[in-house]
Amino acid sequence: MTHAIRIHQTGGPEVLKWEQVEVGDPGPGEVRLRQEAVGLNFIDVYHRTGAYPQKLPFTPGVEGAGIVDAVGPDVSTLRVGDRVAYAGAIGSYAEQRLIAADRLVSLPDSISSEQAGAMMLQGLTAHMLLRQIHDVKPGETILIHAAAGGVGLIVCQWAKALGATVIGTVGSEEKAEIARGHGCDHPILYKQQDFVGEVERLTGGKKLPVVYDGVGKDTFLKSLDCLARRGMMVSFGGASGAPEPLAPGVLSQKGSLFLTRPTLFDYIAERSELEQAAKELFDIVASGTVKVEVKQRFALRDAAEAHRALEGRKTTGSTVLNV
Repeated sequence: MTHAIRIHQTGGPEVLKWEQVEVGDPGPGEVRLRQEAVGLNFIDVYHRTGAYPQKLPFTPGVEGAGIVDAVGPDVSTLRVGDRVAYAGAIGSYAEQRLIAADRLVSLPDSISSEQAGAMMLQGLTAHMLLRQIHDVKPGETILIHAAAGGVGLIVCQWAKALGATVIGTVGSEEKAEIARGHGCDHPILYKQQDFVGEVERLTGGKKLPVVYDGVGKDTFLKSLDCLARRGMMVSFGGASGAPEPLAPGVLSQKGSLFLTRPTLFDYIAERSELEQAAKELFDIVASGTVKVEVKQRFALRDAAEAHRALEGRKTTGSTVLNV
């Protein structure tokens, strides 16, 4: 028998239960994975609370890294002992799990399991934001909310490497220093400063081609006011809650704006898309241009404690649940 975190009813962190589970052997197209590191992400909270409903009971978590322990029929791309990682397949809060082989990517020697467990979802999200939804160009100025968070720190570094000027909102002086140390040119303390006014000041009134907003309700409407004519609003999360409904005419009134609410899984649905995005992520991390730093570590059995820290905005960068 092995162990996993199970949710039998939605609610607060207390519903995360450490239980014995039976994993079994992999079926056709599957492998059994012995996990070494599991990433903590805000989507895990949405699943736990029922904001993104799942069939009960279930094991939460959508990213991890580990070693192939057994291979099912018809799997020719992986062998027992291979180091692999994934993002998007729910069920990662477990010591062992079954997973479709075509959702796994092989890890190069330059990427540790802890790094991979911490960065797959956040790093592939950053790739989606910067290289697919809006292809950031040298000389552009962008805004990323929660710049000291997991996605935020990767976006700051990657966008800076692409030649962009990076503006980021943060909640404290400590987080401002962290963001600044990772490529954020202009951290804005959103509790003390009006970020719309700061964006106008920093851009000389020109505003921005794109805003990346994973915060949601607290920042959404004001983010629209940071955009230049025909700018792109990318709402990719709701850490403060879901934004209020928006009439399409508002986008017209504010300058023929574009609005998208992307889900990473639509950008890595095809095997070729996943492989290309993962390769670019691994390459930029291996080069040292983007550093993925694990700022918090919890034992997997202590997932409830990790959720409390995440929801209390007490975390920065990436958090790993060690198996």
